[in-house]
Amino acid sequence: MLLAAAAAAASAGLHGADVRRGPVPGLARQYATVTAEVELTSDPRLTRPRVSGDHMAPDSVLIDAEVRRVERVGDAGAVETRAPVLILVNTAGQAHGHGADARPSPWLGLLPSTRLRVTARLAPPLTDGDRIAAVLRVRGRAAPEVIGGPSGPQRLAGRLRAGLRAATDGLPGDARALLPGLVVGDTSRVTPDLDEAFKETDLAHTLAVSGSNLTVLLALLIGPPGLAQHVERRGLAPRLGLSLRATALLCGVLTLGFVVVCRPDPSVLRAAACGSVALLALATGRRRSLIPALATAVLLLVLYDPWLARSYGFLLSVLATGALLTLAPRWSAALRRRRVPARLAEALAAAAAAQALCTPVVAVLSARVSLVAVPCNLLAEVAVAPATVLGFAALVTAPLAMPVAKAFAWCASWPTGWIADVARTGAALPGGGVDWPGSWTGALLLGLVTVVVVLVGRRLLGHPWLCALCGVLLLLVLVQPPPLTRVITGWPPPGWRFAMCDVGQGDATVLAAGPGTGVVVDAGPDPKPVDRCLRALGITRIPLVVLTHFHADHVTGLPGVLRGRSVGVIETTGYEEPADQAEFVRREAAGQGIPLTHAAAGEERRIGGLSWQVLWPPPRPSADPDGPNDASVTLLVRSGGLRLLLLGDLEPPAQQQLLRSPALARLVGVDVLKVAHHGSAHQDPDLIRVVAPRLALISCGAGNMYGHPAPSTVAALQAEGARVLRTDRDGSLAVTGAGAGLRVARD
Repeated sequence: MLLAAAAAAASAGLHGADVRRGPVPGLARQYATVTAEVELTSDPRLTRPRVSGDHMAPDSVLIDAEVRRVERVGDAGAVETRAPVLILVNTAGQAHGHGADARPSPWLGLLPSTRLRVTARLAPPLTDGDRIAAVLRVRGRAAPEVIGGPSGPQRLAGRLRAGLRAATDGLPGDARALLPGLVVGDTSRVTPDLDEAFKETDLAHTLAVSGSNLTVLLALLIGPPGLAQHVERRGLAPRLGLSLRATALLCGVLTLGFVVVCRPDPSVLRAAACGSVALLALATGRRRSLIPALATAVLLLVLYDPWLARSYGFLLSVLATGALLTLAPRWSAALRRRRVPARLAEALAAAAAAQALCTPVVAVLSARVSLVAVPCNLLAEVAVAPATVLGFAALVTAPLAMPVAKAFAWCASWPTGWIADVARTGAALPGGGVDWPGSWTGALLLGLVTVVVVLVGRRLLGHPWLCALCGVLLLLVLVQPPPLTRVITGWPPPGWRFAMCDVGQGDATVLAAGPGTGVVVDAGPDPKPVDRCLRALGITRIPLVVLTHFHADHVTGLPGVLRGRSVGVIETTGYEEPADQAEFVRREAAGQGIPLTHAAAGEERRIGGLSWQVLWPPPRPSADPDGPNDASVTLLVRSGGLRLLLLGDLEPPAQQQLLRSPALARLVGVDVLKVAHHGSAHQDPDLIRVVAPRLALISCGAGNMYGHPAPSTVAALQAEGARVLRTDRDGSLAVTGAGAGLRVARD
């Protein structure tokens, strides 16, 4: 223990010195502009797109690197150093490869060990105690200046990885994105919604380089557990006539190749070490002696890279491996004693044990507990091995024979597509997860709950009927059929006509158009909340989606609207700005084969008892609008005896023009007003007086940076006799009845 503590202190001190020594930390505190020579230590990666207000935050390329030489701009003389940094490249205005025809940024093609010369501004890291000395912020659209190419192993790894991507180019979307991630951890093609689905079902470990990848390949050589040292050993090695020593040597070479191809950074080394431990368990059947082996691997890895001691990924990997070595064999034996088939018992025990130990840590990270993690992992596990083996076959053959690699990739697309379907289906279940306190106190509480569940579960295994009843109850919780949910929660209220979904700082509303049918107006900033809202409302068919304008807080949630539903037409404003969001909508519509149309004033439509008229924008505006807000599609809706006015995000100039239009007479005294622009202060008082709604609904996010809704707007609406409700305080809202029977329910 003393020796380990001394070694850990020495290693941590040396690594900490890299962060503090040299001129880089001081220059970062001054936000100095420097010219630096850097060596890349990781693959470039894109930040995930996110909504900031009404627009998409610009994408950035992130690369880990080491500064080897730095010179302040304007000063004479460069200083040799060795400081870890994070390079942040602002790619606004550059293509980044998300679209089918987009060309990737030149920064994304760089390989680790490449040396660059960059001129950038230094900034300190966001948090103290970070593993980097500074952030290098690179601006400008010029290609990187390369002063030294990558090393031979990295060029080989890059060629193999590029070959795998080329081999998967013709595959369906999910398989094309997932296969490189399953094989070598390349997640550059994984879409945000697919990534979110994997996180919600606790399948994200399949997208990272993990020990299971290596274990699958080595188990292919060694064969079934416990037979590696016997005459009856199986696997490919004895079929090829290889001795036990030759097999061990071949496994070592394969492990080395795995590390090279998947990049020799700490996460890959961790995967190789933990995978080797799991392999040792498979090969020898001596699970009890493997706990010291796992402890040794952890100790050596932490001494190699002390920052792993602060890595949640490392902690989860160690916990999962430990669960497979300790709990899983006991649980598997207990299941077999209760007549569960051996293969099913092993798979169920492995998934449940890993989940039991890892879930408290996952809850700290996501403040959520997945209820579908175990079944999703069980269903996905049957496809991981064939996908991995076929994917590695495509990886190896791609540089030699691309048609053969494409054939392997096509075969791998079937199990890979299955894994994606499992993740998407599990994530789509309305009761797939529950919120949980995202703290270590919450983790401790969850650990206690897990222990109780395990103890109760042991007793339930002896009572099949109780097990079946618990299974049915869990299924009902996961599926949450709308009729049952309505009886228990009262949401949605019977006979609802209009619903405003709580989607945060954005808009998403639904007009009832028959059983399971609704017209959706706007989609909010995030696919997940609007999808959850539509499922709660029981909407499965959408004859029309109206996107009032192309700001991100109204259209970025469109994939959630389209997910698993029959959609007829998407109607938008004719003012296609911002251009990137308009392109996003076109791409989503084309991917689902849904036609796009433009709305214009005077258009009238009817679906059953629901009818509406487009009041804005005019078909031939005299001048371009001041911005996307003033081009918002504005609807006057009739549902039975209920009249609703949906203003989109119209600003005062367009509101005043609307008052001067022929539609003025129709605006007087509506029942429900969807307040424009999330209740901002930019409202025309004359329009509020003319409309004089009985009920004013405002869609806004809790604690939003704009202060929506403005107190002046709320006061003006109340002065006209309106009852004002807002989603940030009242949650989702549903309107029922009409006239004197007008009611509003809250979720």
